[in-house]
Amino acid sequence: MTDEHDIISTRRDKLTRWLGDARSYPNGFRREAFARDLHVAAEGKDKATLETEAFSTAVCGRVMLRRVMGKASFITLQDVTGQIQCYLRKDDVGDMAYEAFEDLWDIGDIVAVSGELMRTNKGELTVHASSIELLNKTLRPLPEKYHGLVDQETKYRQRYLDLIMSAESRRVFEIRSVLTSAIREFFSSRDFMEVETPMMHVLPGGAIARPFSTHHNSLDLDLFLRVAPELFLKRLVVGGFERVFEINRNFRNEGLSTRHNPEFTMLEFYWAYHDFEDLIALTQDLLAHLANRILDGQPINYQGTEIDFSKPAERMTMAESVLRFTELPESDLKNHEKLSAMLTGLNVRVEDAWGPGKLLTELFEARVEERLEQPTFITHYPTEVSPLSRRNDDDPDVTDRFELFVSGREIANGFSELNDPADQAERFRAQMEARAGGDVEAMTYDEDYIRALEYGLPPSAGEGIGIDRLVMLFTNSPSIRDVLLFPLMRPESKGDG
Repeated sequence: MTDEHDIISTRRDKLTRWLGDARSYPNGFRREAFARDLHVAAEGKDKATLETEAFSTAVCGRVMLRRVMGKASFITLQDVTGQIQCYLRKDDVGDMAYEAFEDLWDIGDIVAVSGELMRTNKGELTVHASSIELLNKTLRPLPEKYHGLVDQETKYRQRYLDLIMSAESRRVFEIRSVLTSAIREFFSSRDFMEVETPMMHVLPGGAIARPFSTHHNSLDLDLFLRVAPELFLKRLVVGGFERVFEINRNFRNEGLSTRHNPEFTMLEFYWAYHDFEDLIALTQDLLAHLANRILDGQPINYQGTEIDFSKPAERMTMAESVLRFTELPESDLKNHEKLSAMLTGLNVRVEDAWGPGKLLTELFEARVEERLEQPTFITHYPTEVSPLSRRNDDDPDVTDRFELFVSGREIANGFSELNDPADQAERFRAQMEARAGGDVEAMTYDEDYIRALEYGLPPSAGEGIGIDRLVMLFTNSPSIRDVLLFPLMRPESKGDG
């Protein structure tokens, strides 16, 4: 087997000779058709029909297959839409161009071909070349065709190589693009205005999460990458923008897993004069809309489980879900000692400062969450773990909040907004006490946000939906890294790559 270093050395020699031709790295070629366009245009047309039409075209792309047969050869080009075969004959393209093709071209090179559309005797659509040109001479060889790129870590680190070799990977990110466009269509059609809010915050807030910190030299000011845009978006609702949404990045200083990346994409939206019940209905409409756009309304098949967003999702309160999926009796739902003992038995570290609401939430996360395969709205989260949510009118220990779970993962988090400035200030103070006690995820006291609430936040509801996890569902991807073009990775050690 030829060593990769030998291949690169040979290609460097070819590059040197190509550079000496004074026509290297040309930039004047203009494509006339994509591969997919040609296949569509020629659909149903046989060899004789194409010969009669004499359909001229110009294509370009990466060489993925090369068959040299003396004075005639075939290559397969790949562009963003697919692949097209090209037929190169010495008598048609000229001696000099054909000899350069034989001598300098390799699989992986980027080339241009002009000619007429034809079909081979076997019926394969082909561009019969009249002129050819090398646009970029590549140095590194592509992975072997039939095995492709098999190392998962290399796929993540060298996503460009993964995209070259895998139509399936390209499809994942095409679906991601369609999904985000469909979300924008959905909200724009309902008169929501898309906005952008700051990525760098003076105070971390909007979610219970550990932030990344940075420093602005000119102002000598410590800043935090945002963990959520919530508090800024609600300021806009105070200002009179009653329906707003944002699709953008959040940053949370947490671990890496198949479900978590420290940098991730969220949809967050706020809706004045509506409540969390309205959000639940809107969320179901949104998911059905996405299924129609991406899957023509068909159910999702995620890791062997069928998920149908056209059907109403199940609903349970958090307390009801814990009672269903654990051995905890209803009488112990607020029993600090019993909840602590059960968590300790599950090897969950229990903090002294946790109240019954936090303990119940931890039990839900440890025992219930992963069992929610089908779409399920879990409602009435404890007030203790919901510092920005409106208290329930009938039970102040819980809030008008829900999370949507699909395939054991949280997909959405929404609630009726807390718009009482005194209550919000008190909850901020409770968060500050938790932070002083060592909780690095607790929020800080945002004085300006309290001031905004004192100008009046209308009765409102807001929600965040994880775009990455949605894409995982719609593309049947087991890991969040599969749907991120460039997931965070440890730096390669010296000698790698």
